[in-house]
Amino acid sequence: MAFIKEENEDVKIEEEFRVKQEDTEEPTDLMLPKEESQEWNDLKEEKDLVEKQNDFINGEKSFSCLQTEKTFTQQSAQVLSCIQCGKSFTEKGNLNVHMRIHTGEKPFSCQQCGKSFIQKESLKSHMRIHTGEKPYTCPQCGKSFSHRATINAHMRIHTGEKPFTCDKCDKSFRLKVNLSGHMRIHSRENSFLCHQCGRSFIDNKRLKNHVITHTGENPIMCHHCGKSFSNNTKLKVHIRVHTGEKPFTCPQCGKNFTIKGNLNSHMRLHTGEKPYTCHQCEKRFAYHTDFKRHLQTHSGKKLQGSSV
Repeated sequence: MAFIKEENEDVKIEEEFRVKQEDTEEPTDLMLPKEESQEWNDLKEEKDLVEKQNDFINGEKSFSCLQTEKTFTQQSAQVLSCIQCGKSFTEKGNLNVHMRIHTGEKPFSCQQCGKSFIQKESLKSHMRIHTGEKPYTCPQCGKSFSHRATINAHMRIHTGEKPFTCDKCDKSFRLKVNLSGHMRIHSRENSFLCHQCGRSFIDNKRLKNHVITHTGENPIMCHHCGKSFSNNTKLKVHIRVHTGEKPFTCPQCGKNFTIKGNLNSHMRLHTGEKPYTCHQCEKRFAYHTDFKRHLQTHSGKKLQGSSV
């Protein structure tokens, strides 16, 4: 009953407003009596309030142009949610692209190597590996890069920024991969310990392979040259010397490497990363050999096998 009453009052207000409007279609120089003018204003304000309430319920916002006094309405944005993870989007296109993460769909393929991508922009970025294009240039040193992420990492060399922090010891790193490598130090604690040297390992297999280094045992032999190794991993790496296999490829310049560690060292040419810092003079180095050679300038000792 209360709802019907309110609805009737709304209708009554609009009827009274219409009647008043019809009554006032007279020359504009005529003045309404004070009481009638006040009533007119009250009715107008009440009608405006009703319209605003209706706009709010319908999810609309009104905008008025000061020049033409014309009024426009805008429907509030609809929120679309991913049924898999609950992430929200305002545009259906963005939700459709996001869904490919869950479905595994990768509709954009490289014509040169066949690698597929979720987004077209990712494919365009990947193509620079084949074309050699380097559109991102460092404003500090002029070095160019193929990808925005690479130049962002490079810029931290100039700024000194280290955004990746270990939550165990608060040590900071410029690159996330360096933090990941550092975290292994904490994960090894109280794990598989070598009783001869105290070194720890993340699993028993690695511990066994390490113990052989103390015993001098090399049970695995290369059938090409007869050289012996303590484990299959070392033999597998060695075999590449004979086969010429280089399975690790630089995504920036396409150079191939036999060992992953050599690729990681090579990548510093592109990123500009210098992870070795001299604690005496703060000078930084990209390679451990260069770092050790530099330390001689402070200690006076020569690097073994070096003529420096």
